[in-house]
Order: sequence, then structure tokens, then C-alpha cells
Amino acid sequence: MNYFLGIDFGTSGVRAIAIDVNGAVVAIARADYNIRDCESWEVTLYEIIARLPIDVRQNTRKIVIDGTSATVLLCDRHGKVISSPMIYSDTCQPEILEKVKAIAPPQHLVCSATSSFAKLISLVQTDRSKEETYLLHQADWLSYLLHGKLGVSDYHNALKLGYDPELLRYPEWLSAWAEKNPRLVLPEIFAPSTCVGNIQEAIASKLNLPLDCAIAAGTTDSNAAFFAAVGTTEIGTAVTSLGSTMVLKILSDRPVNNSQYGIYSHRFDHPNLGCLWLVGGASNVGGAVLRQFFNDHELQVLSDRIDPNISSLLDYYPLPKIGDRFPINDPHLLPRLEPRPDNPVEFLHGLLESMARIEAQGYRLLQELGASPIQKIYTAGGGAKNQVWTKIRDRHLRIPMQDAIQTEAAYGAALLAKISS
Repeated sequence: MNYFLGIDFGTSGVRAIAIDVNGAVVAIARADYNIRDCESWEVTLYEIIARLPIDVRQNTRKIVIDGTSATVLLCDRHGKVISSPMIYSDTCQPEILEKVKAIAPPQHLVCSATSSFAKLISLVQTDRSKEETYLLHQADWLSYLLHGKLGVSDYHNALKLGYDPELLRYPEWLSAWAEKNPRLVLPEIFAPSTCVGNIQEAIASKLNLPLDCAIAAGTTDSNAAFFAAVGTTEIGTAVTSLGSTMVLKILSDRPVNNSQYGIYSHRFDHPNLGCLWLVGGASNVGGAVLRQFFNDHELQVLSDRIDPNISSLLDYYPLPKIGDRFPINDPHLLPRLEPRPDNPVEFLHGLLESMARIEAQGYRLLQELGASPIQKIYTAGGGAKNQVWTKIRDRHLRIPMQDAIQTEAAYGAALLAKISS
């Protein structure tokens, strides 16, 4: 048997899913990790592979890892991390953003306080090493641990670094800036799921993986969630990923990019349909806010007491901290969580209703700016399990909603491995 393994390092944990040549799931493993600790990343990577059945590991042909978008780090030429990672939701200081705007073209995607490029400038300023320094995304470094080839990324993760997915190269402004920082090595960019190399012999022996197991360029967690949810590729298909954050994506025949609203387009080269685009944006609104107030049991019990057919009059903008990326791109946007009623059912209703409004606002904006017309919406992530929330969203979206084929991003990563093999 030939198996394909997808590993998802997401905002709320790590998942590994192995599938066969028909796309059927043959094994699943789950683990927690500390997203701010690279040592935790490494330990969890090896542990979660080791938790898979040995016959699955011995017959794994290809591995694709996805990571959180715009989570970056610096490492030395030996792959040793020399900076604490800046994660997806970290916001750079205003003076860093001003430097970004002085380097990049006006309204470029990287002109955001949470972009990979902004974080790179921030990290470079504090780097005291005198040797070569490599910028890697989360999925890049994790994949490096398996294939051992430093300085490799994919054009999904590299988008917020400034890589041009239409021309498939770094733009001149970014290359010119990099030349002024000769110790810094920007990653070589590949299409997601392109084979970078086979697994290192020592790692293969440690984890009972075959020596010809290919390690591929990765992708982002939200893109992997998209592929997992839809299973097919039809223009106008949309996916909402309801995890710690809320990510909206539409499969479009044309790209849409607008930094004013935090909108960007990921390239997706389909073997039969050619060059397509995943158009969307990511909001900090999501499950992380709900976790501040409710545990899993409370969310289930209180949700069951909400009538989803009745609108809540509470108008919140529920952020876990200051700042959002989409549909309002404002690093200074304040959370709005008042007034808070004494009844926790009413409070939760207001939160879910407000998130549904923001989701609908996001999709309207994507359509107004030129994305392909939405035909149907799938839902991925933990929030997909809340049926009351689904009914509230259905009332706001008024677009046919579908159950996700799979809700785990790791399945999407495994699909990428299979499709490109």
C-alpha cells in the first residue's frame, strides 16, 4: 500500500492524517503544542508521526506539512533557531510598519503589521549573529527537520513575505532590500507539494519511515483546511475556517489583492484546471474569543438554549486583543464586547451573531472587489460542529451551505501530497 501523510501545525494543536491512494483516511494522530516554542514544535513533530501505526509509517510515500500563516523565525546555517518565533497574530510596532511602507509599494499586501515581511524586519533588527541567517516559516522549518535542506519555502507561505505568485519570483523591491542585508538568506520558493528531497536517513530510522519517503514543500493551515473541506475544485466554492481565528476563502479564476481590507490571493496550480486563486482574508475574530469566556461544555449547553432564528440585538466586534486584519485591516481596532448581559446565553448569542455578521461582511467585500461569484460555502474548523452557530450563519449568508468533506486541515495537506504524486 502507498500512503500520503498530511501534518497540520495549526493555531490550536497538531494533527496528522494518513490517506490511501483513494483518499480514504487510514490513520489519525493528535497532539497539543506550544506555538511560541520551537523546541515544542520539533518534539511534537516526531511524537505525532510516531503515534501512527507502524505499517502506515513504513508505507508512507510523501509528507506535506502545513503551518500557521505568517509565523516566522530566524535560524543559522545549521538550522538552529536564533530567534523566538513571531506567530501569525503578533503585531509589529508602528515604527516597523513605517519601515515596511518605505520599502514596499503602496497598498502592497506586506504593508500590514502582521505580515511576514514586517516580522522579518523586526527580527533582523534584533539579530546579533555575524553569520548567515535564514528566514523560515513554521512549515518550512518543520519540513527542514525531515529533509535537511535549509532555505526552502512554498508560494503559499511566502505570499505575506512579498513573493509574487503571478510572476513566480521575488519582486525587485524585495530583492533590492535583501541585497542590503547580505547575511540574510531568503528561502527558495517552490509550488506547494513539490518534492524537496527524501527524508534524512537518521530520521527515517528513528520514525520507521521508508528511505524513499518524499518530503514536500508545504502550505498554510487555512489553505490546507480549504482543500480538506471541499475535496473538489469548482470555481466559486468558498470555505469558512472557524478555528481560533476566522478565515474566508473563495476559489476564483482571477486574483484579488487589496491591503486596505486585508485581502490577498494564493495561487493554486491545478493539474487539470490550470492556474486558479484562493481569494480571501483572515480575521482575528473566532474561537479564541469564545475560549476567553466559555469552556467546551458551556459552549455546548448554552448554544442549545439559543434560538438561532431570532436575531440578537447585541452588536459586538469580538477580538481577543487589539487589532484585526480582515474585513477591517486595522492594528489598532479595539475589541467591542459591551454591553455584556447577565444571562450567559444572551451573551453567547450576541457573540455568535456578531461573528456571523462579520463573516457575511467579509464575503460581500470579496465579491464587490472582483472574486468569482460564490456558489456554495463549506465550513471547516472546530466551529463547524456548532449547529446553532451554523443556523445563525445561514441566516446572514443566504448562500447554500455544505458540510465539509473533512474538517481537519491535515486531511487537506495529505490530499496535496496525493494529488501531486
